[in-house]
Amino acid sequence: MSNGFGFSFPNNDDDDNDGRRDQNPFGAFGGANGGGLGDMLNQFGQMLSGMGSSMNSPENSGPVNYDMAKRIALQQISQSKAVSADDTKAVEESVRLAELWLDDATYLPTASGTAKAWDSKQWLEETMPAWQRMVTPVAEHMNDAQLDSMPEQAREMMGPMTKMMNQMSGMNFGMQLGHALGDLASQALTGSDFGLPIAPANTVALLPQTIQKVARELNVPGQEVLVYIAAREAARQRLFKHVPWLVERIVSSVEEYAIGLVIDTSHLEEVTRELNLESGDPQAIQDAMSKLQGMDLSPRITSKNTAAASRLETLLALVEGWAEHVVTEALGERIPSTSKLTQAWAHRRSTGGSAENAFSKVVGIELNAPKVSEAAELWRRATVAVGAEKRDKAWDHPDFLPTAEHLDNPAAFIDSLLDEGPDEGFEEEFAKLEEMLKNGEDSSAAQEDESTESEKPEGKDEKKDKGNEDEEN
Repeated sequence: MSNGFGFSFPNNDDDDNDGRRDQNPFGAFGGANGGGLGDMLNQFGQMLSGMGSSMNSPENSGPVNYDMAKRIALQQISQSKAVSADDTKAVEESVRLAELWLDDATYLPTASGTAKAWDSKQWLEETMPAWQRMVTPVAEHMNDAQLDSMPEQAREMMGPMTKMMNQMSGMNFGMQLGHALGDLASQALTGSDFGLPIAPANTVALLPQTIQKVARELNVPGQEVLVYIAAREAARQRLFKHVPWLVERIVSSVEEYAIGLVIDTSHLEEVTRELNLESGDPQAIQDAMSKLQGMDLSPRITSKNTAAASRLETLLALVEGWAEHVVTEALGERIPSTSKLTQAWAHRRSTGGSAENAFSKVVGIELNAPKVSEAAELWRRATVAVGAEKRDKAWDHPDFLPTAEHLDNPAAFIDSLLDEGPDEGFEEEFAKLEEMLKNGEDSSAAQEDESTESEKPEGKDEKKDKGNEDEEN
């Protein structure tokens, strides 16, 4: 069994495949992770069981039936253990200590957030609004993409049933979202886990029960693990609080990606051409059906706006990389297990507890693994080159941040930091130049005035002399 931190725990009989069936939004319909016929019928039964009130409920008339999603997720985490008073106190003390140490590693001030101890159910309740904001545009455009992928004749035939089909689609999305969120809730360690801003603003939330499991598996003192994870969460919250454009940038990238969604069914057409079902040969038909069982026949979801996905990947990498660097700087000499915990966190990312997997499960967006290690190294080198203050100034505006290319070539970004800051000597020289120009203009004006004044009397004298000459003549 894999827990939320990415470590392997002993196998448990209750470790079912609910968390794995949702690798794509269409997994319930027999994709690679959709299970067999029994699993499909079971899921269809779950969907039908909620049709009574859900079909007629105004709040569930949108592209996703969130009521169903929440109900299914709660079923998966029904065994969640409530947080005790001791857990709450431990979380509050860990966050307080982590914030104090982070002050030595970053110029971004504390988020001044409230320290919270959550269980899995609280994580689900508190993060649901953020998930809704990211899932809704994807589901809306997914429905549009599904209609666009259908032949025109089929769309015309569906006209009278459009409302019912939309409701069924909303229930399907709700079911898939419920399984995904239930899986993530059982893995989550913090409020903004997976590097995503899904916790309420100004909230530094930890899940102590899940963190204790991690500590036991690693054979590391529980307090050390708690402080380490508290520091990572507090570091993220500093970014989300004091970089006001960051959260909106992440959400807008998801929305932009969703607008360009298309459904690719070309592989299905290719499979159909390769299968010879019209031959009448029972053996050939059986072989064809056996071949189909091992195939992923789910529609492939892509987007025309690939730049949005790339931007999202880069942002996630920069957030997590920055958090990793400042936490290492803050805790490295204070907690002996910091290096071990950092390696464990990297393992977590590579085994499923990561932002790209969360997006794939919940939102349906397939991302490449963010280059978190490369981003952490970039921030480390930037700190050495220009110091923590100038490093953190890069978050002042999205145009100042490293690009995807900089993750592979940190030197180019560091050069920009070295050239970007104000040069006091240059400013002084520029001020002197301005003063000289100003003085030069004043001097020229003065000289011009003097020249004008000197010319005026001479003109009068010349006229006077000319007048006298005329009189004499």
